[in-house]
Amino acid sequence: MKLSYSKLEKLKSRKAIEQLFVEGETVAAFPLRLVFLKKEHAAKTVLKVGVSVSKRKVKNAVDRNRIKRLLREAYRLNKADFGTVNEHQFIGMFLYLDTKEWSQKELNLKMRKLAVKFLAHTNS
Repeated sequence: MKLSYSKLEKLKSRKAIEQLFVEGETVAAFPLRLVFLKKEHAAKTVLKVGVSVSKRKVKNAVDRNRIKRLLREAYRLNKADFGTVNEHQFIGMFLYLDTKEWSQKELNLKMRKLAVKFLAHTNS
């Protein structure tokens, strides 16, 4: 599996995002939450995702953008953990729940934990 996060893998559709938050299920590993929904998409990966950091939690735009960059990088590096043999496709959104910035190393560990919970939830 390629360690990239291409344009096809990013969740951009406003309609899909609205549907995701209305009908989606969640798994969490603080400070991350993944809201996901089983839905077909054009990407060749299992998960088509977006990243969100609340303006209410992190006031400065510079800090929000940095956290989003760190989250995208953590997902890119741990994308294989979210499954490749799963025959279903999902859309999802990573939400950052804390008010302070976590290190890249800590976010990688939490992303792996989130992947394990996601696989356990989708395979049951």
